[in-house]
Amino acid sequence: MRFTRTRATLVCASLLLTLAACGDAGSDDEGSDVSADTDAASELEDGTRMKEIADDGKIVIGVKYDQPGLGFKGATDDVPSGFDVEIAKILVSKLGIDPESDNVEWKETISDNREPFLKSGEVDLVLASYSITDERRAEVGQAGPYFLTGQQVLVKKDSGISSVDDLKGKEVCSVTGSTSIDNAEAEGMKPRGFDTYSECRDQVLDGAIDAMTTDGSILLGYAALNPDDLEVVGEPFSEERIGVGYSPESPEMCQWITDTLQESMDNGDWAKAFEATLGKSGAETPEPPQMDPCKS
Repeated sequence: MRFTRTRATLVCASLLLTLAACGDAGSDDEGSDVSADTDAASELEDGTRMKEIADDGKIVIGVKYDQPGLGFKGATDDVPSGFDVEIAKILVSKLGIDPESDNVEWKETISDNREPFLKSGEVDLVLASYSITDERRAEVGQAGPYFLTGQQVLVKKDSGISSVDDLKGKEVCSVTGSTSIDNAEAEGMKPRGFDTYSECRDQVLDGAIDAMTTDGSILLGYAALNPDDLEVVGEPFSEERIGVGYSPESPEMCQWITDTLQESMDNGDWAKAFEATLGKSGAETPEPPQMDPCKS
């Protein structure tokens, strides 16, 4: 099945990444202007995890460091940048915490440790291209989605591979613990998992593996960094609904996250976050997705 709405969002994001990631892979993202909202923090209900974090004045956010345009931290960067990071700043601000201050700890989070980090309390929230699935929601809390994308494949140029059909029975790579592994297997590919996307990309560049597969928006960032050697091919073959992860011990966070995200979509802050990262080329910003209701 092909997803028209996802494809429209993905095409927009792909065009933006192709233009915006050609330099230093998104490390020059200045981000949107978000400041601490003390009024919103004062209205948080006593006894909730949100109130506890607001009173403590500190928060730990799990994000990716190797995804240009979404969550990226270069060797010389003080903090990560990208759309996931900007959405995290919106949430942080509603806790009365300055998103630009040292009171926010950005913790590198790979696909395989997102659930362990949330369940152990290593992080308070995860915004790390975190696809919402029923399996994950059985382990941790997930609110959203705040972004839609679709899975594609990255191959070496002149590989002769032009679609998913050409990869049936062939070896592809992604990151361990990602939904991309399961999706690739369902399409008849032979997936291998690595700890990071950059490791997977290197395997494709070396010719050790036929293709890399994950969200198309991520792949375009890598293709833009290696325009002479790599390309993204084929139509999206899944719909990835990116959301916010939170501790299963704090179900009250779902409605607060959902309300905060919806407010940002309604007042234009979501669009500003997109335009400050994925949208730096000036291309049209996509419509925000409709979010899931929280369980009562």
